[in-house]
Amino acid sequence: MAVDHTEAPVLEALVEYHRRGRLGFTPPGHKQARGADPAVREVLGDAVFLGDVLASGGLDDRLTRGEVLDRAERLLADAVRADHTFFTTCGSSLSVKAAMLSVAGPHEKLLIGRDAHKSVVSGLVLSGVEPVWVEPRWDPRRHLAHPPSAGAYESAFAAHPDAKGALVTSPTPYGACADLRAIADVCHRRSVPLIVDEAWGAHLPFHPDLPSWAMDAGADICVTSIHKMGSGLEQGSVFHLQGGLVAPELLKMRADLLGTTSPSVLIYAGLDGWRRQMALRGRELMGRALDLAAEVRAAIEEIDGMHVNDRDDFCGPDLADDFDPLPGIIDIDGLGVTGFRAADWLRDQRALDAHVVDHRRIGAQITHADDRETTGELLAALKDLARAAPELGSGPRVDVPSPAELRMEQAELPRDAFFGPTAYVPTEKAAGRIAAEMITPYPPGIPAVLPGERLTEPVLRYLRTGLEAGMNLPDASDPGFGTIRVAASGKEAAK
Repeated sequence: MAVDHTEAPVLEALVEYHRRGRLGFTPPGHKQARGADPAVREVLGDAVFLGDVLASGGLDDRLTRGEVLDRAERLLADAVRADHTFFTTCGSSLSVKAAMLSVAGPHEKLLIGRDAHKSVVSGLVLSGVEPVWVEPRWDPRRHLAHPPSAGAYESAFAAHPDAKGALVTSPTPYGACADLRAIADVCHRRSVPLIVDEAWGAHLPFHPDLPSWAMDAGADICVTSIHKMGSGLEQGSVFHLQGGLVAPELLKMRADLLGTTSPSVLIYAGLDGWRRQMALRGRELMGRALDLAAEVRAAIEEIDGMHVNDRDDFCGPDLADDFDPLPGIIDIDGLGVTGFRAADWLRDQRALDAHVVDHRRIGAQITHADDRETTGELLAALKDLARAAPELGSGPRVDVPSPAELRMEQAELPRDAFFGPTAYVPTEKAAGRIAAEMITPYPPGIPAVLPGERLTEPVLRYLRTGLEAGMNLPDASDPGFGTIRVAASGKEAAK
C-alpha cells in the first residue's frame, strides 16, 4: 500500500480543529489561551496554547475514530523501516522502561551495558528486574567508556543462559557506537530480544554516512529521543518494534502503565512534523549537517589546546565499533581547565551553552538546524575560551578512578536496596556500605553509583572531587554529598 509522506495527520487535525472553530468545555483550562495569564502569553505566544488540545475529544473524537495518532505512528514506522512505532510525550526515560518491562519481569535477568542511562536504572528499581551488567570497553587514557562488545554479551549469556534479553546503549552521548548487528545476532541465536537505547540516534536512519541504526541492524526494540538530535520538542520520544520476539500489544500495554493519560498534542505535532521533514528531505539535511560538522571540526583543530575527538580516537581494538561525528566532543585537556569551568565560562561570558561536560571535555552538538552563522559564533567563542584559559586557572581537579576501580559489586537488587530499610551515613565513612540511592554525574546521565552496589573509596572520592570541581549531581539525596543513603544494618534499621 502506497504511503504519502507529505501527510502530517496530527498537524492536519490541528488545522481542522481550528477551521471548525471547536469550542471545548474540557481541559485544558486555559481554553485556547483565553484564560492564560497575559504575562505568560506575552512570553510564549498564543500558538503554544492554540496547539494545546485534548488528544481524545479534541484533536480526535472521544473514541479516536479518526485514527490521527495511529496514522502518524504508521507513517513514522514506514519512514524508518520498522514494523511498529509508538509515540510518547514522556521522553525516552519512559520508552526505555516500557521496553525493559516488555522483555523481563520481577527477578528475571536482563543483560545491560553498565554505561546505561539513569532511566534504565530507574526501570530496574521499579520493576525488580535483575541486572546482569556487561562491561563497557574502557579507554583508560581518555577516561571514557564505549559500548560493550558483542563478545562481552556472548560471555554474559554463557554465564547467565536464563537471561530474557539484552539492552545496549548506542550511540553514547559522546557519539561512540556498538556493533549492533553482531549483538543482535548473539541475542537471536538464543531467541531473545535486543533492546537498543538509541536516544541519541534520531538522525541515523536518514543518511548512509551515519552509523547503522538499530532497526536496520536487526534490533527488536529501539528507543529514540526525537528532541535530542531531531526537530521534536523536549520529551518527544518514540519506540520502534520489529520481528516476533516481542508482541506489539504487550509493548503498548507496558507503556500504558507508565505513560500519562493527558499526552501533549504539541509534542505529538513535533514528532509528526519531524517524520515528514526527514522522510522528504532527510538525506539532504543530514548531508548538509555532516559537511558543516566536518568544517567545524577542522576549524577547532586549529585552536591551540583543543582537539575534537574523531574516529581514530574512539574506534579500534577494545574501543567503539563506529562513530557519529555530530555530537562534537572537544577535549580541552590541553587548555589546563576542566570541562566544568570551560562550560561555565562559555555560558557566562559568551551566552553559549555546551552539552556534554566532564572533567576534560565539552560537547558542541551540530544538527541539521545549524548553519555557518551559528557555527561561526561557536568557533569565535571557543577561540575566546582558549585565550582566556590561562586566567581561568585549572581549578580543583577530579580524581578519576581507573576502569577497574569504577566497577562496584552489585550486592543487592536495585529495587531491594532502594525500597528496603535505609540510613544516612557520612560520605567519608560510606565505603563498604550498600548504596540505597542513585548518584549520577549529569550530563550525560550515566550513574556512577547504583542502588544495591557496594560503595568503594575510589568512586566516592571521584564524586567528592568532581562536585568540588563543578560536577552536577542532581539526584544525590544530599546535594552537598556530605552524607549518602545506604542500606541500613540491623541495628540502624531498628532505630
